[in-house]
Amino acid sequence: MKFSNIIASCLLTISSYLTLTSSLELDPNDRESIANATALISTGLMDYYWGTQSGGTIGMFTNPYYWWEAGGAWGSMLGYWYLLENDTYNDIIMQALLYQVGEDWDYIPLNQSTTEGNDDQVFWGIAVMDAAERNFTNPSEKEPQWLYLAQAVFNTMAWRWDDSSCGGGLRWQIFKWNSGYDYKNTVSNAGLFHLGARLYRYTENQTYYDWCERTYNWLLDVDFIEEKFYYIYDGANVENNCTNITRLQWSYNAGLLISGCAYLYNATEDQVWLDRTEGYVNGLEKVFFNNSIMFEVACQGVDNCNNDQRSFKAYLSRFIGLTSILAPTTYDSLRTYLEASAVAAAKSCSGGYDGHTCGMNWFVDGWDGKYGLGEQMSALEVMQNLLISERPGPLTAKTGGTSVGNGSAGHSLTTDSSAPLSLDKGDSAGAAIITAVVGISIICCGIWLVI
Repeated sequence: MKFSNIIASCLLTISSYLTLTSSLELDPNDRESIANATALISTGLMDYYWGTQSGGTIGMFTNPYYWWEAGGAWGSMLGYWYLLENDTYNDIIMQALLYQVGEDWDYIPLNQSTTEGNDDQVFWGIAVMDAAERNFTNPSEKEPQWLYLAQAVFNTMAWRWDDSSCGGGLRWQIFKWNSGYDYKNTVSNAGLFHLGARLYRYTENQTYYDWCERTYNWLLDVDFIEEKFYYIYDGANVENNCTNITRLQWSYNAGLLISGCAYLYNATEDQVWLDRTEGYVNGLEKVFFNNSIMFEVACQGVDNCNNDQRSFKAYLSRFIGLTSILAPTTYDSLRTYLEASAVAAAKSCSGGYDGHTCGMNWFVDGWDGKYGLGEQMSALEVMQNLLISERPGPLTAKTGGTSVGNGSAGHSLTTDSSAPLSLDKGDSAGAAIITAVVGISIICCGIWLVI
């Protein structure tokens, strides 16, 4: 552990026993109040970023935060730029998003390619989709464009659709040797659905819509989601054909599905997608809100949320913000949740040696002693999304979006550049061969090191 980390941890521990500064005073209907609070919280979030310091990796946050959460965090910072109209971190955001694209411009960088899951990849795809929809500064012509990167993520994920078990769906992991490869989870498939919905709205390419229907119907068929109470479950192992469902509910799954449905409704005006959007919004109150304040039901009550799970409320906040303007009938309900949660989150941001470190538990009238990247992200997102209705909604190619894409991004075998990836058995066989070659290479390297 680095000395600076030790010092920071000691200071945070000591500060929990001292009289803390008063909690942030947040008026959810006052832009200046929101701007002042989010300026402090975003600074605290970026304290975890060491990509610009010696020994750090561009795009990555300090340990113990995984690569996927870095993608989520850059999405939060893009939101901060757009909603607060604050460009303080724009150069860092662009550098990070472009540094981690990988050799094939699909967010499978070499340093993550043996451990990366489908759900990890999609959160970087969502970040660059945010950039495309909000006209974040376009990269140079020699670099991949935001829309292209989002399409590459979608295509490479769709390529991995697996009909060998459970009637379809994406596995949690990409590579066979990773723990979790035998598990099909909602977040990977909800991520594909969510990104596809946004790409369909942006490009009007029917193939994206077809994939959304295919993915959503599969989630229904395997009972990972249900439309009676609009509950959303975690996933299941393939060995029992996805019948042994893990019935934990996570807020980021809800956010992905709610907003995905809202994007499709906004693009099509089809009542079925509005009904689903409103259904999931109604379901939120039963699971993820208490007195309109957001909480992570599966782990927060027993105080065992891990580093990943402590960031989930950030994504729910971001996605219900988007939903509220894409499906206006949901605005009043979701505004109530955002306001109550933002005020409660502000009270939690009174800890640490800086006096504005945010906690996990927003029911505590003050800081609960928890701290980390996820806590800062969650507080930032719920506060900045109070401004969602004051800014233009997500753009499309027809309403001013300037990012350039390619329907075949991410896969050199695709010949039709106007449509997303179409898969056949030959592609799957190629994937198996590549996986085998990489696996053999790793084994050989291990044997060589032992010798």
